[in-house]
Amino acid sequence: MNYKRVDALRGGMHAMAQSFGNLLVEGFHYLALFGIGGITAWASVTAFLGMLDKGHITVDDILLLFIYLELGAMVGIYFKTNHMPVRFLIYVAITALTRLLISDVSHHNGPGMGVVYVSGAILLLALAILVVRFASSRFPSVQVSPATGRDVEES
Repeated sequence: MNYKRVDALRGGMHAMAQSFGNLLVEGFHYLALFGIGGITAWASVTAFLGMLDKGHITVDDILLLFIYLELGAMVGIYFKTNHMPVRFLIYVAITALTRLLISDVSHHNGPGMGVVYVSGAILLLALAILVVRFASSRFPSVQVSPATGRDVEES
């Protein structure tokens, strides 16, 4: 039997299956990114129009718009680089906790341990950003080509 021909057929079938699988995964990837980006834009416009209907805008409302901005930026960065920017998730969490803290203080007017807990959580998230930034600058996993914005294999 001619095993070389069988191996060549197997290799061709494997390459075709891998190419088709990559097409499906990337298609879902782009569809999901466009969906998330569209939903984020829609939610931010709806929130903004709701603020205008209310007749006044609070700091809570502004921080909500910053959360939408950070989510949109995160989708854009993920679209360009195929990497989830963990720092942006932490920024969203910090903004959400800041919004919670401001809302709690402005509505309850009483200092309590909840303020300390939320402030501690914000401090821990800020330290997490410091650790992530230090680790990514000290130990980069991939390099991004400035010309294409895509990953470059390390040698």
